[in-house]
Amino acid sequence: MNYFKNIKQFTFSILVAMLLLQSCSDFLEQEPGTQISVTEQLATKNGVLQALNGTYRELEANLRSERFGTYADLQGGNIKFTPYPTTRSSGVGEIVTPTNIENLYSFDDKSVDSDFASFYTGSYDIINQCNLILEFTDALPDATETEKNEIKAEALTIRAYSHFLLSEVYSQNYGFTEDASHLGIIYNTQSITKGLKYPARETVAKTYSLIIEDITTALSLYSNTLLSAGPAYSYFNATSAKALLARVYLSKSDWKNAYDTANDVITNSGVNLMSTADYIAQWEKQDTPVSEILLELSIPGDNSSGTGANSMFAFFGYTSETVYNNYIASQDLLDLYSATDIRKQMFLERPILTLINNQLVKVNYYFTKKFQGNAAYVSFRLSEQYLIRAEAALKLNNTDQAKTDLNIIRGRANASLLTDTENLEDAIFLERRKELCFEGHLFFDIVRNKKSPSRNDGCISLNCSPSYPSPKFVLPIPLNNIYLNANLKQNESY
Repeated sequence: MNYFKNIKQFTFSILVAMLLLQSCSDFLEQEPGTQISVTEQLATKNGVLQALNGTYRELEANLRSERFGTYADLQGGNIKFTPYPTTRSSGVGEIVTPTNIENLYSFDDKSVDSDFASFYTGSYDIINQCNLILEFTDALPDATETEKNEIKAEALTIRAYSHFLLSEVYSQNYGFTEDASHLGIIYNTQSITKGLKYPARETVAKTYSLIIEDITTALSLYSNTLLSAGPAYSYFNATSAKALLARVYLSKSDWKNAYDTANDVITNSGVNLMSTADYIAQWEKQDTPVSEILLELSIPGDNSSGTGANSMFAFFGYTSETVYNNYIASQDLLDLYSATDIRKQMFLERPILTLINNQLVKVNYYFTKKFQGNAAYVSFRLSEQYLIRAEAALKLNNTDQAKTDLNIIRGRANASLLTDTENLEDAIFLERRKELCFEGHLFFDIVRNKKSPSRNDGCISLNCSPSYPSPKFVLPIPLNNIYLNANLKQNESY
């Protein structure tokens, strides 16, 4: 949705029309110049499956966007920027903040023209599409009960996932207040075809309750029947829904449920960790995810240029000394790996001309190998579940299990094994940072643990390391949405 610079021009009728059109447009287009109504589209199983596929496509695009795809690692300190290449007409070798994330990088996003506005509206668009699917599926005359249940399970899980990510970005961490009574998000469970409503934000406690309710309801419906074409890892199933649930419980500090759910995934998913010998090669594969993936949404298949423009390569990729993208590993991250850790091999070290003291000199930069191929956004993989189980075990005073799980990940990486249980909390935090880098966790881990981000190497912001707690650790609700809904309260300081 386009945002008007002048709020006075932002009329109620125009916005409602735009919302209605955007909410349905992706799966109502049948062929060029031809549209059908929502009722017609969702009257058959095939139409609903087309709608569900369209929803997955929007989810993938929302997660793979430059803003969200780099946000947690950028704000947390895993990422810095490359200099302008020699192919530019001016500014060669200069290092500047990419325009799309300029304000949020400085912890100073603007509600009037938020860097994250498209993520906010995109997420609620996805949620509205899920609600439409849920509202029409039970009446399908040509679908079996098993098929209906599978469709509803996937739509409920996508709805929960989208709400969870909105909560991560727009609400303070669960433990920000003792009873999680601080502002959460609007939780939508009905499509806008049911009538336009003006809800208020739930508390964070209520937001998480609704997320968990959606996922647990979905888990009761899954049949793990693949209804759509394409790789199974690109669609939610019972296992990846449980992986999401484990992450939600972790964010909620519900240690018992986090432990049990992650343990269920580890024990019963049938998925195994990558081996030490195969770890680097798996990440270097073209077009396909690593074998321990639980959910990786397929990228669009219309990129004929071979440059990875439709994949995470667009932000992290390296082609040559003059062709490369904006985001690289900071020395803050690189210094965490021990000499024997094979994950040090997960970085391409490449020299790039950089302007230093008005002279162009070659400086080595480090591009992650996770996204050099035609790589999609990594939503869930098995390593995270081991680290969730380790953290939950520690909080449940099961230090032996915590050390065992941590050593499984460290041992696989050929890092030194822990021999005692001292400082396990910090060790788990750092292992998450090393193992899950560039997969969208670090900043959320920092605030969940009530820590402060520390951005040293390469930070070019005036606000590199703000202290916890801070109202700037959440982003502003886009002002257009505030103007539309008088019951929608803005985040503090915006």
